[in-house]
Amino acid sequence: MIEERETVETAHEADTVPHELTEAQLEALLFVAERPLTRREIAMVAGVDRATVDARLGDLEVALADRGVRLVLSGDRVELVTAPDAGALIARYVGADAVRLSPASLETLAIVAYRQPVTKSAVERIRGVDSDYTIRTLLHRRLVVELGRADAPGRPFLYGTDFEFLERFGLTSLDELPPLEVEIAARLIEDDEIADRDAALGPPVDIEIEKVD
Repeated sequence: MIEERETVETAHEADTVPHELTEAQLEALLFVAERPLTRREIAMVAGVDRATVDARLGDLEVALADRGVRLVLSGDRVELVTAPDAGALIARYVGADAVRLSPASLETLAIVAYRQPVTKSAVERIRGVDSDYTIRTLLHRRLVVELGRADAPGRPFLYGTDFEFLERFGLTSLDELPPLEVEIAARLIEDDEIADRDAALGPPVDIEIEKVD
């Protein structure tokens, strides 16, 4: 009985001992993962702390900088993707053409990328035209995703970008987006001011005026 208890305690101690996470192990884990993994998930699987995960991710990102696969970080999630310069070759292999976007789709996608999280009405205010079809097209191509709902009347959807967007445009994070032109940045700032003003005023109130004879 004493031996059995000692065995259980020894096994428990072995489980609590911090494990090692090498760069090669991390690369293999991300390679077999069928979806992006969070840093917390990696830490739990490897039995290491978050600091170790962050350190190995940094090492792996540098090691893969000139390779055929890249490490993409989006918030707390990470994933391995193919390098942008290999896109044409991979497209020929899988028999798929590169995604071609219309000017309207590119404009809408740019607004979402820089302004996210953003509602459809905000996109339409900036563009000045109806954007329902364009947003649905971008959703279908997974270049835009639903991030939740806004805390506003009607609870409209909030849109943003995800890994598909980063991979398509050869980015490893949103921090690599090029700076906006002054005129475009001014339009986004103006929309922010309009949104803040509308939120402060609240929804419009209908007032009935009684006609006096």
